Amino acid sequence: MTTLEQFLERAESVLTRLENLLPSQTATSVDWDSPTAAFRWRKKNGRGALVPIARISPVSLPDLFFVERQKTLLEQNTRQFLQGKPANNVLLTGARGTGKSSLVKACLNEFSDQGLRLIEVDKNDLVDLDEISELIASRPESFILYCDDLSFDEGDSSYKALKVALDGSVAAQPDNILIYATSNRRHLLPEKMSDNDGYSRNEDGDLHPSETVEEKISFSDRFGLWLSFYPYSQDEYLFIMAHWLRSFGCTEDQISAATQEALQWALHRGSRSGRTAWQFARDYAGRIL
Repeated sequence: MTTLEQFLERAESVLTRLENLLPSQTATSVDWDSPTAAFRWRKKNGRGALVPIARISPVSLPDLFFVERQKTLLEQNTRQFLQGKPANNVLLTGARGTGKSSLVKACLNEFSDQGLRLIEVDKNDLVDLDEISELIASRPESFILYCDDLSFDEGDSSYKALKVALDGSVAAQPDNILIYATSNRRHLLPEKMSDNDGYSRNEDGDLHPSETVEEKISFSDRFGLWLSFYPYSQDEYLFIMAHWLRSFGCTEDQISAATQEALQWALHRGSRSGRTAWQFARDYAGRIL
């Protein structure tokens, strides 16, 4: 046996031993008896697992104001899904802090006793969507795969896994799975001024720029239902602030006295949103109660 053959044989032996020491790349078992209705997909040492979320945000549908149309449409879509009727994957887009994520959480709290479950998937783990689907496709519950604050950069290939899962695979999406995603970008991928050019003067530019634009738009088109959210007016912001102060136990006099501080808080944050109102209410109530 030559020296090279001996070396290759020893190398193969070492690799075999290492493979036996490495953890399995398949997903771990799931504790379906857990009392929670929400899970996170987590990867550790190459192994994926559905980890129960012990405490879920208590936000409810009545806590969300000035998004009645969005609330009605998402609630109806989710109800159809739970009843085994046709329903759409949903993209919630718009201004930050206006209730996109809260609306998804509120729907979970509203329908969890009817078998609705939520799995939070990080953008970097979208490549595991097939693996997650295999884990839950035969379960009796109805699952929402939830991607929060979703957006992709140029050259980011992780969006392809989501694009295929939405409407690009030969395999049909299981009947007990929907995808709900929130984003500040309507088309999820960055758009450039150069996308409007009919051609590029750069010799390395895109030969067919119109097709690049179509690629970006077609991604968000694969969500059957789009829900758009908009910034709040000053009166709407103050109304939401008062709602949360009441929930913390403040009196009407205390709420009236908080108005100027609430407006200054929003000015410093550069945003009149439901999130800003809730954050101010926590700060204010914590100081005066």
